[in-house]
Amino acid sequence: MILDMTPMLRGETDLILIDYLLTPHLPDGAEFDGDAHVVGKITNQAGLMLLSMDVSVPYHAECARCLDPVSGEFAVQLERTVVAAGTLTEEQLEENVDEYAVIEDGKLDLDEQIREELLLSFPMRILCDESCQGLCPKCGKPRRLGDCGCSANDPDPRLAVLKKLFDKNEEDQ
Repeated sequence: MILDMTPMLRGETDLILIDYLLTPHLPDGAEFDGDAHVVGKITNQAGLMLLSMDVSVPYHAECARCLDPVSGEFAVQLERTVVAAGTLTEEQLEENVDEYAVIEDGKLDLDEQIREELLLSFPMRILCDESCQGLCPKCGKPRRLGDCGCSANDPDPRLAVLKKLFDKNEEDQ
């Protein structure tokens, strides 16, 4: 959404309400079940313009440990100080990129900031439950269903050579 900021810049209004739907970019390993709902406002308090938005989007993915389907609503809050182009130096903007929303030619583009915030804030690993124990590495049975009977003490076959060395050292002693 591109907002026309000229009424606020001229002092004609101190409040701009925001409420729209945005199609977000998909993060790896998850799918959004619809558009992101963006609700917020821009306020002008004695020349200090503040942007405050809440963004929520339904999603579904697989648990990173047990591969069960997981769905939910991901929400993020976005707060920025709104400034006109040329107010801050390029160095100030680069150092504080997450703090400012810049008005270009009387317009404020919200979409890219929202998409970026969603991608950066979305969890890299989604779990069905924090205490999810995952799958048995031998048989693949979900551990939440109980003991599968597989031995937990079997060594990793990639380390078998090291085991032989340790066994040889024990025999020599």
